[in-house]
Amino acid sequence: MVIEMGARKLNQQLVLFCLFLTIFGCAFKEVKAHTTTLHLRKFSHTPPDRISEEVENSSASGSVLSARTERIDPLDNFRKYNGGYNITDKHYWSSTIFTGKYGYIIAALWLVGGVVFAGFRLVVALCVTVKERRERKRLSCFAQCDFWLTTVSIFLTFLVIVASTVALVGSSRFHSRAESIKKTIVETAEEASDTIYNATETLTTMQNLTWPNSGSERSYNLNSTVGSLNEEAANIQQKAERSMHLVNKGIQILEVVTAVTVALNLIALLALIAARPLRLHRAFFSLTVVCWLLTFLFWVYFGLYFFLDKFSGDTCAALDEYRLNPQNSTLSSILPCNEKLSDDTILHDAGAEIHDIIDKVNENISQAKSAYLPGLQYVCNPFSGPPEYHYQPENCSSDTIKIGDIPQILKRYACLDSTAGSCTQGETISASDYNTILIYTTSVQNILDVFPAMERLVDCQLVEDAFSEILADQCMPLKKYAHMTWAALATLSTLMVVIVVMSTAGALHGIKSHFSDRSVKPNSESAEASEAETIETHSTAKLRFEVNRAEEVP
Repeated sequence: MVIEMGARKLNQQLVLFCLFLTIFGCAFKEVKAHTTTLHLRKFSHTPPDRISEEVENSSASGSVLSARTERIDPLDNFRKYNGGYNITDKHYWSSTIFTGKYGYIIAALWLVGGVVFAGFRLVVALCVTVKERRERKRLSCFAQCDFWLTTVSIFLTFLVIVASTVALVGSSRFHSRAESIKKTIVETAEEASDTIYNATETLTTMQNLTWPNSGSERSYNLNSTVGSLNEEAANIQQKAERSMHLVNKGIQILEVVTAVTVALNLIALLALIAARPLRLHRAFFSLTVVCWLLTFLFWVYFGLYFFLDKFSGDTCAALDEYRLNPQNSTLSSILPCNEKLSDDTILHDAGAEIHDIIDKVNENISQAKSAYLPGLQYVCNPFSGPPEYHYQPENCSSDTIKIGDIPQILKRYACLDSTAGSCTQGETISASDYNTILIYTTSVQNILDVFPAMERLVDCQLVEDAFSEILADQCMPLKKYAHMTWAALATLSTLMVVIVVMSTAGALHGIKSHFSDRSVKPNSESAEASEAETIETHSTAKLRFEVNRAEEVP
């Protein structure tokens, strides 16, 4: 009964749980919300006797979560989004992704500005002639400027290496935490599926038992229940596997892209520094363009990790809210544990039914003990009496047995020899009756074995335990490394902007010095020719003067 009535909702809870945390691994936080951080720290150090007080304050927690999700929504004419944490709402996603607007806007401005500047320089190169006087004046300071540009570039390169290292470490550890969350989701989904499969196996075994007065309708209902449960379990596994595949793929792509971009930037930057003193003007210009494009990507990555950091904070706050009070949580729309009271009613009815069955078995044992089987022991009833019917197997006394142990007790009283008429005195139970008892008691014991897991599954305890594990072990490190990554990327992007601007200025200086060299050389040759002509004229005049003087002498 518990299985059939709860199967559909179990699938809804577990599948949506997997999908929910899939988006989380692929897998986001603005600057850490101070109130949320304090709340999560409080959770990690809160003693059990204060949990009830936190539950009473859950409405305040909900208001904090609603307040932190109030953001500008670009899909709603840039109006404020007030829908709370809702991963099924496109407006939540658009408003959260838009939190990385600083990185996106700077990246766009950097890209457009670079294109405009390149176009301007192209027009200048085609339409404007360089004047020699201005080039001679600039040439005089070129060597000194080149020295300082190279020195500052080397220092900034060192800072870029440090920022790149921090970004790589933060990105790697962020994705490691996302992998841990993915592992928790997979294990939760597998536990849910295994629980359902164990239940269907038990039902299948019971179906093969010949029940007294059972008709085709009962068999049909049991077949329908088993088929429905197997379909639900397979659905959970398929959704989890497909979702985890997307998570794993997204994590790998983001990590690889970040690492490759940072590595390429370091290579290009070191080559840029080396090309300057070697006067490799074309290579220097090309590497400057490459660094400019990589800087554009860094600003985009900064915006994305800023968005990831924000989403991480929202998610952890939502998980904490759900842990404290699932009925009033913003996650209740996708994890409907607000119907927990109805689930408790189902479990209560199932416990009452099994309790009554075991009581009837003990009545039969009492009669058998007084008649012909004095060695029988009573069966432990793991359910408390009415009206609660709580499952409490630890309350069984030591002189009782499990219902699954009955066949071992009855085995010495059963006539199991297949040869007719070979039963000895005291073997009062036929082989067919013994086999029926064996199958029946084993099936009931299997139901009792899976009952705690079904109880955890139906009342959402399985989901809540997974959330608590993520909150306690993963949330704070995940947000920490996301924050560290976007901060390092912001620093790296800023340093690259300075380096690219300096490199562009250096490239322009190099072009102008090249033109200056070409203009100075013809001027020098002209000066030398003029000087030679002057010397020749002076010599000719001197010679004529001496000739005239010689003629005047008698």
